[in-house]
Amino acid sequence: MAIPFYGLTLDQLRGHLVGLGKEKFRASQVFKWVYQQRVTDFSQMTNLSKSFRESLPEIFDMNPLKLSQHLKSEDGTEKFLFDIGDGKTVETVLIPSSDERLTLCVSSEVGCNMACRFCFTAKQKLQRRLTSGEIVGQFMGVQDAIGMKRRISNIVFMGMGEPLDNPDAVFDSIEILTSELGVNLSRKKVTVSTSGLVPQIPLVAKNRVRLAVSLNASTNEIRDHVMPINKKYPMNQLLDECRRYAFETKDKVTFEYVLLKGVTDRIEDAIRLKNITQDIPCKINIIPFNEHPNSGFERPSDETVLKFQKKLMDLGVHVLLRKTMGRDIYAACGQLRSKFEGHPERFRAQRPSKEMAL
Repeated sequence: MAIPFYGLTLDQLRGHLVGLGKEKFRASQVFKWVYQQRVTDFSQMTNLSKSFRESLPEIFDMNPLKLSQHLKSEDGTEKFLFDIGDGKTVETVLIPSSDERLTLCVSSEVGCNMACRFCFTAKQKLQRRLTSGEIVGQFMGVQDAIGMKRRISNIVFMGMGEPLDNPDAVFDSIEILTSELGVNLSRKKVTVSTSGLVPQIPLVAKNRVRLAVSLNASTNEIRDHVMPINKKYPMNQLLDECRRYAFETKDKVTFEYVLLKGVTDRIEDAIRLKNITQDIPCKINIIPFNEHPNSGFERPSDETVLKFQKKLMDLGVHVLLRKTMGRDIYAACGQLRSKFEGHPERFRAQRPSKEMAL
């Protein structure tokens, strides 16, 4: 059986070729053709011998992920639905920024085991973990779909699934995409998000990428309610590990904080949030809740969100109000899910779409 090419790091590719009696340097040549020049037809790799080119299709599978659907939001966000076989699909989101960044939010699992109550993906539950090739395939599939004139500059592992619940595939995919002989993304442009799998956080530091933590509460009681993982790894353990990450890497931790009406959006929550994070080099992204069917939560009013932000700013916190992107196509934070019967494609808010002038 042919080996999926997109799942191989450069070292793994070298190992396979050497094991077949091929020269070690051939791996670098093939890697450059595929990731730098986007040539996936082995017969077109002209600096390889004809006999070697003819042998490669029997060794490696270059089949890309099948793009099943491509939706575009009113704000420029784009959502891609990929068919990964066995009747399973995952969603990937491309997010434009005013500073010309083009960020890809990739998925690491089909569904998720973390059961965060405000997240649409959690309702699906974990069906299976993605391979490194399927993660890399999302990146390559989107880049091919939009063309090379628009280059993806950043990757965030904030799509479907808990990245640190699938660490081998996640960090292998990062190794592939940051290779100097491949896509050559800077590791500083890669962010791995976690709901709080404390024992795996050191892997983020080891792999020299940025850490984002979905905090979403200012007390254990509240976090137990909205994020069950907190019962296994309570906030004191999570915050201690975040301090270690910041000390070891000299990077700031990004804390993601979802504002749920009447649950996490009060001024006393803002004060506690400042107190529990004040000795950790960090920034805090506050995210107004993005609605999805049968969530059980509501989005706070614009006034409440702005008051929460102002309180944190007055307390000296480095805080950003995350602009809601892709909400009309269910591509915003917490809205991703596999395609299924009855899954809505478009969201229409009851309030006007221009909610905040950010």
